Amino acid sequence: MRKLVYYVAATLDGFIAGPDGADPSGPGGFWPIPEDYLRHLIEQYPETLPGPARQALGITAEGTHFDTVLEGRNSYGIGLQAGVSDAFPHLRHLVFSRTLTQSPDPAVQIVSDDPIATVRALKQQDGKDIWVIGGGALAGALYPEIDQLVIKLAPLTIGSGIPLFGRDAVFQPRAWRLTDHTVLDSGALFLTYTRALTETEPQG
Repeated sequence: MRKLVYYVAATLDGFIAGPDGADPSGPGGFWPIPEDYLRHLIEQYPETLPGPARQALGITAEGTHFDTVLEGRNSYGIGLQAGVSDAFPHLRHLVFSRTLTQSPDPAVQIVSDDPIATVRALKQQDGKDIWVIGGGALAGALYPEIDQLVIKLAPLTIGSGIPLFGRDAVFQPRAWRLTDHTVLDSGALFLTYTRALTETEPQG
């Protein structure tokens, strides 16, 4: 069965963006992108780089992790404001929104249904794993269905901002097993955690 993976960059103090929700790695952003960090993305997660970046860097590799990306309305809106209606044309792209009635791009699917039900249906389909890009609100809504976390941990603190699972996440402690890790010379860590199932949880 396909896994739902929350692959996201986070600060040491657990935030994925500043208080305004703007792209922290965009122009004027505060997120460091050292050379070894970008090189690791290109080598290990080429499909997670946006289409314009892939084109600029000459990347054509499909990648081995994901073929589908899930995005929330606010996160998608950042791209729209920059004039990009589909940042991931090389992936199946679903945007969850109850306010968008029509997709700004023919390749982007707008989903107004329950995210949990949608993900459960996607997991039954053939394909690679499913990537939750964010934002935090969508990750919080999908919290019960997330099978794996891949945290790109930056050597950075910001004090306040949007937490990993959004501002409205419920209190629901969950255990995770560290199943892979990469430490870069620049100080960034790629940490892979797999959900540790309890005896009462289904095995898939």
